[in-house]
Amino acid sequence: MDANQTFELDEILNKLSPLLSENDATAVSHLLAEITTEQVVDVLERLPEKQRAFTYRLLAKDTALEVFEALAPSLQSDLIHGLQDAEVASVFASLDPDDRVWLLDELPAALAPRLLQGLTKKERQMTSEVLGYPKGSVGRRMSPEYVSTRSNYTVGRTLERVNARLDDAETIYVIPVLNDSRRVVGTVTLRELMKADESIQISEIMKDAPIATAYQSAEAAARLCTEQGVLALTIVDKEERLVGVLTIDDAVRILEQEESEDTARQGGVEPLTRPYLATPIRTLVRSRVVWLLVLAVGATLTVQVLSHFEGTLAKVTVLALFVPLLIGTGGNTGNQAATTVTRALALNDVRPSDIWRVLGRELRVGFFLGSLLGIVGGGLAAAIYNPAIGLVIGLTLVAVCTTAATVGGVMPIIARALKVDPAVFSNPFITTFVDASGLVIYFLIAKAVLGI
Repeated sequence: MDANQTFELDEILNKLSPLLSENDATAVSHLLAEITTEQVVDVLERLPEKQRAFTYRLLAKDTALEVFEALAPSLQSDLIHGLQDAEVASVFASLDPDDRVWLLDELPAALAPRLLQGLTKKERQMTSEVLGYPKGSVGRRMSPEYVSTRSNYTVGRTLERVNARLDDAETIYVIPVLNDSRRVVGTVTLRELMKADESIQISEIMKDAPIATAYQSAEAAARLCTEQGVLALTIVDKEERLVGVLTIDDAVRILEQEESEDTARQGGVEPLTRPYLATPIRTLVRSRVVWLLVLAVGATLTVQVLSHFEGTLAKVTVLALFVPLLIGTGGNTGNQAATTVTRALALNDVRPSDIWRVLGRELRVGFFLGSLLGIVGGGLAAAIYNPAIGLVIGLTLVAVCTTAATVGGVMPIIARALKVDPAVFSNPFITTFVDASGLVIYFLIAKAVLGI
């Protein structure tokens, strides 16, 4: 959102707030009619839950449906609780099957059957098919509303099928091609159909295309879709029969969600499922407190190390001055390595089988970084205090950076091999580990060099 959009939004909120406080439905309705759908979405994301439901109910029907589809599933869930049954049924029925599943994942389980009963038999069947796949799988994020054709059909017959599904198909730009057993044998695009003669058979113009199974993880399928640059990814069952398509906009949505989760967990926070301003304070506290408690317990390792080497610090008190520098540098080095490797894992640039190659690379990277920092840090310490202290600081920086980079690079791969989210193993835990191990290295080097 640019500066002008932010200013406009602030202006709208300043006008809207007093009207909502007075429950002036007429004035709120007029104000909503004057702003764009995107602005309405931004406004709803910033309102408290009760005011959000009140405001939404004042939107025109067509606008309301468009706004609802643009909201995050968690906010859709909030609105469902604030609407009457008839309004809920109308909104729920207007969603595509895959979008209904996004919403149902946010709603209490007891509410799902009631909502599904309000659908037509066809819509209920399609939604239930998508709900039948495991959580986290692409089958739960695909659309069962697609246009397909057969390899022995002509271009003209295929175009007729496309025209017949213009209103209800999720996409018409990528069309899976099936054989007589309904197995996918290729795809054809709308552009290719429109360029070809209507008498030509589809088998003459179809091309191979990337395929994902419905039980594959949604993130992996979304990355395949974006990496291959296709507008829709064909989804098949275990027998390679067509069951749906994953469109590029849904792929991007999945990747954005995964990116948000990884970013949050790397910072030691549980990911939020709704915009920040729409998240209750209790949820913000709950998302952070567990990690803070875990890290606080982990930090006791650092305290134990310091208490063990208390005698060393008493003899050479200047060593205490460099503790923040050393553990901070080690933590930052480990976090850099972990972030880089976690990202590489997400992009499939690195696999668990590459652990030894990653270890070797990060070992060298850490050594070179430590050497550069050690020369600078050790030189400054030697100039300010004495050469012996400078040597201790220089050697410690080399050892700490080497250790931190190696551990930071390897831990996300170990996490992936254990089927744990690599982001969880990243920054918070690496920082705690490096703090403790870095102090041990520091005091052992100090005792050896200084003879204490």
